[in-house]
Amino acid sequence: MAAAKKKETEAAVSSLTDEERKAIANLSYEQARDQLVQAVQALEAGGLDLDASMRQWEIGEALAQRAQALLDEVRGKLDAAQAQQASAGAQAGTQGNLAA
Repeated sequence: MAAAKKKETEAAVSSLTDEERKAIANLSYEQARDQLVQAVQALEAGGLDLDASMRQWEIGEALAQRAQALLDEVRGKLDAAQAQQASAGAQAGTQGNLAA
């Protein structure tokens, strides 16, 4: 329930629309990373008013979260594959794996 409240609070203070959030949620890692770089460059270049700067920052945050979520997903898959491989290696050459 706390996570839902946090998400609701974040959405209330964000200028990103649901459509923009959905678009970001559908980006590949490379797309999110490239768009994040563009958002950071826009902020670093300066010349934006406060509202535009805040919007770029929000976009950057959403893109960074998307990229991190994708990296975490891949890390989970790699960890699972390594654990499975270690388990299979521990059983290799034993009578237990010959019964199947």
